[in-house]
Amino acid sequence: MQLMTRTGLAGPISCRQIETSDMANTPNAKKAVRKIARRTDVNKSRRSRMRTTIRNVELALAEGNKDAAATALRVAEPEIMRAAQKGILHKNAAARKVSRLSARVKAAS
Repeated sequence: MQLMTRTGLAGPISCRQIETSDMANTPNAKKAVRKIARRTDVNKSRRSRMRTTIRNVELALAEGNKDAAATALRVAEPEIMRAAQKGILHKNAAARKVSRLSARVKAAS
């Protein structure tokens, strides 16, 4: 992400610095930009945590460790459903992910 100034590009910036851009003209728009930046950080964290738990299940399955896969699935399922509840992914996509992971763990057992 880069900040546009009146003279051109100012270089790479963080989400927090975008509030100083010329895009938002009103105080409400500036506040919305700040709120969006905060929510983006939270959503990135939740998405990353969800993907990590899914990856742990897949690694356990790849190693052939059935007990570890079942344990990892018990950790991953609520994380996936929480992500759906928070709007990180659609509820049907979450249900599909849980279902497919469960089927793979069951087949490995």
